[in-house]
Amino acid sequence: VQFVESGGGLVQPGGSLRLSCAASGFAFNVYIMSWYRQRPGEERKLVASISPSGDRINYGDSVQGRVSISRDNTKNMIYLQMNGLKNEDTAVYYCAGLPYWGQGIQVTVSS
Repeated sequence: VQFVESGGGLVQPGGSLRLSCAASGFAFNVYIMSWYRQRPGEERKLVASISPSGDRINYGDSVQGRVSISRDNTKNMIYLQMNGLKNEDTAVYYCAGLPYWGQGIQVTVSS
């Protein structure tokens, strides 16, 4: 099982980023896929999850209204569009299809 996350980096407050995750090695299209994040000194928390068919989506309270998760089952990809980024969105973001985890990608929001 492998996840390759991309799209992270440094962005100014109010900016946008789109994270991507390419998955392989498992039956991607039957898994709930998720993005989690871990801020310094805190536990890992759910950002968003999407059902196998994409018809059910859940968002964490801290990002509600500012992010959008999507998936492309033909490409084994999931995406996280983040808008209106805040300093407190700074974290390592992880792609997950539990029990499998990506290695994480850093997102830093700073002026």
